[in-house]
Amino acid sequence: MENFGDGFRVFMGECPEVSKPFMEAVMKFGEASALDKKTEELAYIAVLVAARLTGGLPFHVQAAKARGATREEIKSAVLVGLPAVGLTVLDALPAALASYDAQ
Repeated sequence: MENFGDGFRVFMGECPEVSKPFMEAVMKFGEASALDKKTEELAYIAVLVAARLTGGLPFHVQAAKARGATREEIKSAVLVGLPAVGLTVLDALPAALASYDAQ
């Protein structure tokens, strides 16, 4: 769980009665998606960045990389929200690229 944010790690460990059904629902959302797994991860990265929820970036960047995403695709996923939410997406760019380059 090294690529998970601190809050999510605590949630998983301390709140199994909530985290277990939550993760089951997350898995069902993934199974229902019409997107291929790489595209789904890139889209999720874009959503995390736009929502300023960067704790999950390392995990999802590595998941996208494992599914064949390039460094350029990670950058594009981070920047896709730039027109809609503005320069705040740039705050996530260093963390996303560091996560990609780390492993």
